[in-house]
Amino acid sequence: MADKDEDLTMPRDAKIVKRLMKSMGVEDYEPHVVHQFLELWYRYVVDVLTDAQVYSEHAGKSEIDCDDVKLAIQSKLNFIFSQPPPREVLLELAHNRNKIPLPKSIAGLGVPLPPDQDSLISPNYMFAIPNKTPSEPVEETEDEEATVPSPSQEEKIDMQLDPPQTDQKVSFPLPKCQKD
Repeated sequence: MADKDEDLTMPRDAKIVKRLMKSMGVEDYEPHVVHQFLELWYRYVVDVLTDAQVYSEHAGKSEIDCDDVKLAIQSKLNFIFSQPPPREVLLELAHNRNKIPLPKSIAGLGVPLPPDQDSLISPNYMFAIPNKTPSEPVEETEDEEATVPSPSQEEKIDMQLDPPQTDQKVSFPLPKCQKD
């Protein structure tokens, strides 16, 4: 009985949507689905009629006719749906792509990873190696201090950002463990 009362108060377009869904075998659905289909339907109709009006104005007509609507629908279909390329074109593309051999996989356990230079997990940092100081401290006089310019702030920043490129390895001494 509730369905009969609801059908009487429902707009004609909503009834059409419900009948269309029922004809396609859709029996169980959320009530909001009808509203979503109506929104989609109205938006499509407005878009088609707007395009038809533009075509009509371009042709110098005062009213939209059936040909304008057909042209608007056809142009919408051309932009919405695209035809796949012919089978021969796809086979030729696949043949050209398959000419290039796959890279050799690295035999080993786990997931094979690309080379380190192509990987984002390789280390991307460098240790700054301090310059070795001479074993004897050099005594400076006041005259030498005045003549040796101190590096400017920009030079200090450049030295911090661009450490000297060296092939030295960094190692840290481990403390010796005392045996009990």
